[in-house]
Amino acid sequence: MKARETALRLKRFELDERARKVTDLEQMIREFENIATDLDRQIHAEEDRTGVKDAKHFAYSTFAKSAALRRDNLRASIAELRLKHEAAQQDFEAAKQQLERAASDQPREVTRPRRRHERPTGLALR
Repeated sequence: MKARETALRLKRFELDERARKVTDLEQMIREFENIATDLDRQIHAEEDRTGVKDAKHFAYSTFAKSAALRRDNLRASIAELRLKHEAAQQDFEAAKQQLERAASDQPREVTRPRRRHERPTGLALR
């Protein structure tokens, strides 16, 4: 019985770790989206300030160019994080199912095989 409890504890720990990973990825995605949104606002403010909105124009702000590059890199990172989040979510669901299966299994009785020279209990000797 002790081995079963240990196995269940291990499954719960794995489930907690996977849940933590999913939560961390969700938080990172939200933070990156907030930063990208802030960079968008800064880019538009800089374009309004300079009056040049075409990124290919020679007088386009270098700050706006670098902020746009950072924003695009963040969006690429967000896309990668979403893929990782999907995989982590699937791992979490699989671990959850494994824990449910392990917890629902009835404890198995351990019987040791009889040796040839042992007699079954309850039989009288003649």
